[in-house]
Amino acid sequence: MKATEFTKQLLELEQSLMKYASRLKLGRADARDLVQETFLKALLSREKFVDTGYLKAWTITIMRNTFINNYRHNVLHNTHCDRTEESFFINQTICSTSDNPDSVYSVMEITSNIEQLKDKFRLPFKMYVEGYRYREIADMFNLNIGTVKSRIFLARKVLMNQLKA
Repeated sequence: MKATEFTKQLLELEQSLMKYASRLKLGRADARDLVQETFLKALLSREKFVDTGYLKAWTITIMRNTFINNYRHNVLHNTHCDRTEESFFINQTICSTSDNPDSVYSVMEITSNIEQLKDKFRLPFKMYVEGYRYREIADMFNLNIGTVKSRIFLARKVLMNQLKA
């Protein structure tokens, strides 16, 4: 399917996607944002679409997965959006780690244990903790993604065993 035809068919699905987004119990603005994010992901992944006549099902799947991922992210980070004019994001935490003297020792102990890891485990692990993605780490060290994931997993395992003792 050509890009223009794909885009035209995608735009024809806008009303259906808005209806589906509203069934996910989203407000109008959030539903609109979800539809736009779905359009973006569909356009960026156009080459992955196999022209079998199921464009609507494919885009709804993208929308559902995006909604689930966003929901999990918000639950994980316990972030709530304040709907006042200022629109602050509030992260609800019980206490700050800087207020607890034991936490400073724990951070120092964890950092010390991380530094004791072999370079092949320590460097990918530190990059992952800093927010790099597996692909970026793999490209940086010229490794396969599976190798990077394995090294990060093994680094975690070693750290857990060291910190138990």
